[in-house]
Amino acid sequence: MGFTEKQEALVNSSWELFKQNPNYSVLFYTIILKKAPAAKGMFSFLKDSAEVVDSPKLQAHAEKVFGMVHDSAIQLRASGEVVVGDATLGAIHIQKGVVDPHFVVVKEALLETIKEASGEKWRQELSTAWEVAYEGLASAIKKAMN
Repeated sequence: MGFTEKQEALVNSSWELFKQNPNYSVLFYTIILKKAPAAKGMFSFLKDSAEVVDSPKLQAHAEKVFGMVHDSAIQLRASGEVVVGDATLGAIHIQKGVVDPHFVVVKEALLETIKEASGEKWRQELSTAWEVAYEGLASAIKKAMN
């Protein structure tokens, strides 16, 4: 079974909720660093601060990550696969030292952030839709890393 219209709609609606509050970007990186403190140096906008501090670069990066997962949902619904549009994404992830466990940490942080952003609208099928879309994106990035 492919990515359904309902799954795409769930990702779309919660993506809109995420974008409405910049505090969700801070939450996302706070969760990442709680789970993997050593990952701090991978993010130029975090490596020189004692804690996660909101900034335009942090906001832009979080919106890019969540936006790419959102786009992955659209691609999965349309064609059943995710193709990374940014040809440099694989090289950047290699340069930063990203390995498989980092993808798991980001997925967990993404799902926790979406749960918070969705509030009472959160349910397991919404989480599953984001997880499937993220896994499609992670797979495409890993492919670009090889």
